[in-house]
Amino acid sequence: MQDAGSLQDAYRALLDAATTVAGADDPNGAPPDGEWNADEILAHVSLVGAATIAAVAGVAAGVHTTYDNRIALDTWTVRHTITHAGGNAGLQDRIRGQAAALCALTASAALSDAELGTLVPARLLSHDTLLVDQPMALRDIVTGLAQAELPGHTKQLLALLPGRP
Repeated sequence: MQDAGSLQDAYRALLDAATTVAGADDPNGAPPDGEWNADEILAHVSLVGAATIAAVAGVAAGVHTTYDNRIALDTWTVRHTITHAGGNAGLQDRIRGQAAALCALTASAALSDAELGTLVPARLLSHDTLLVDQPMALRDIVTGLAQAELPGHTKQLLALLPGRP
């Protein structure tokens, strides 16, 4: 079992930032060159959340699983996700549900400590830079989501507000 408090807090902060940005005058205004707008950030987070849930469910089901975030960086897939979720509000709802599912799975008896320690082949990229290409403990994947991925995208969302650098 893993403490889901930090994961819940990270999701809450991200969704609060998403709500704040959505209420701004131009929530999907032009982001800085090479950056995503709010909907694209949320679609990416949604895709990463789905991949994390899939990895957790795979380990719980006893099947071989991998963790790879490349699809969450694909422009077509990100836009497709925005459309299918119904835009910003739908993306926020989707992420809220993913957060509840992931927190429930990792904080309950659904996974043992041994399962959380399962090494999962992982490939993680950011801005075309390879960050990880080696097995990671499932626990570390979830911790990385809570401590780096979600807070990073929370800051990215808040930077879209007018007058913010």
